[in-house]
Amino acid sequence: MNVEKKLLPIIIAVSVILGAAGMFITLQVTGTDSSEPVMQDTVPVETESEIVIEEDMAEEDADPAVETSSELSQDNLDKFHRAFTTIMEAYVEAPDEDELLEGAISGMLETLDDPYSVYMDQESAEEFMESLDPSFEGIGAEVNMINGRVTIVSPIRDSPAEDAGLRPNDLILEVDGEDIEGLTLNEAVLKIRGEKGTTVTLTIERPGMSEEFEIDVVRDEITVETVTSDLIEANDQRIGYLEIRSFAQDTATRFEEELNELEEQGIDGLIIDVRGNPGGLLQSVEQIGNLLIPEGEAIVQRQDRNGDVVRHLSNQEGEKDYPIATLIDEGSASASEILAAALKEAGGHPVVGETTFGKGTVQQTFELGDASELKLTVFKWLTADGNDINEVGVDPTEEVRQPEFFYLSPVQAEEPLEFDSNSEQVQNAQLMLEGLGYDPGRTDGYFDSETEEAVEQFQSDMDMEVTGVIDEDTALALRDQIVEAVRDPENDNQLNRAVELLTE
Repeated sequence: MNVEKKLLPIIIAVSVILGAAGMFITLQVTGTDSSEPVMQDTVPVETESEIVIEEDMAEEDADPAVETSSELSQDNLDKFHRAFTTIMEAYVEAPDEDELLEGAISGMLETLDDPYSVYMDQESAEEFMESLDPSFEGIGAEVNMINGRVTIVSPIRDSPAEDAGLRPNDLILEVDGEDIEGLTLNEAVLKIRGEKGTTVTLTIERPGMSEEFEIDVVRDEITVETVTSDLIEANDQRIGYLEIRSFAQDTATRFEEELNELEEQGIDGLIIDVRGNPGGLLQSVEQIGNLLIPEGEAIVQRQDRNGDVVRHLSNQEGEKDYPIATLIDEGSASASEILAAALKEAGGHPVVGETTFGKGTVQQTFELGDASELKLTVFKWLTADGNDINEVGVDPTEEVRQPEFFYLSPVQAEEPLEFDSNSEQVQNAQLMLEGLGYDPGRTDGYFDSETEEAVEQFQSDMDMEVTGVIDEDTALALRDQIVEAVRDPENDNQLNRAVELLTE
């Protein structure tokens, strides 16, 4: 194998994508006489929504952000080659050449201390691209590596992950009883994903809870309908409602179609819901921004390694004649944060909910010639006003929390919960019962007679055997009823507050 040749990249293809796992540009790498990528906007930057990278652009036209030489000095190349050769020839056991090289690549990326910059072997790269498809098999959750731990960014709406009770910021410790510490994000994802109908058991650590717990998730085919709409009537006014679940290839077109239909029906206000939306295509959010943000105002800004900024300005003609409110939460990431920040800063519209995830960097994927890839952070994106939200998030103009039962962990009842027991699991059950309209008497985790009576009433209402004991069947029934309650708009404090703001 010619190691030196494998290190020489040339850029020949592109596709811009933004998500909680990273906006990236697919690139191809092969041997060549030059190793410097050249980047250039091909139309005026005020209206350009794609980065275009071309092989034949002159070096003097290169973006200054990438003028730094990427070639190894001969001394360093010789050093690397000597180390590689020495290990191959002298180590006590015969190393695998490909594994050794992949380890060297992974080691270089680890020195960046950046969870978004990773090496993906052929299998991981294929899984990564499949995850971008609007239809795939798995649990339906966006995950990321944060501080070396696999973390739920957001479960997809109506997915097995959401139904099972997974929440943003849940930490996945084990998959089917196997500790995943030390695995890369893509290695962990390969263990979590699987065929429709199969079950995966995840061991979860949830911030604010002292005990780890397990969640069984039945994998399914995940088909994401990226835009849904509704018409809400309140206080003699008609409020349009548009939920964006991800920013895919056709999302902007679907958004415009649904918006036009709502406007034809006559609306007095519009709610845009990006809660639980982990991101998607940069072009998609920019196109939606062009429909909502006043002409000439920035939708998003892109900052390179030198601090140079490219702004994308809205080309909308005129302004909407109705107020707009945006809904966000901790599962809103990347493209969702771009749109929410633009509506807040450039549009001057209220944003209701909770602080978003905080994903403000952009990645490119570089193919390495054998179907493996590098995914590297290449620039930051900034809000319309130039704010860096990475690891900070977008704050709402009006913070509104959901009812307490929205945030609860599923009750673990491998050992039945019964009278006189005292635990965090009992407290979860009490809070669930209270959220469902029952009166457990207390919510401090002590299972007293009033809690027992509330459990008996719940079991009776569910046509279950009335025992007053929370076993696995009762715990499952509680979870199912909580999921239904979470999906009931009457319990949605954030949505209801947005409606109030638009109808006051």
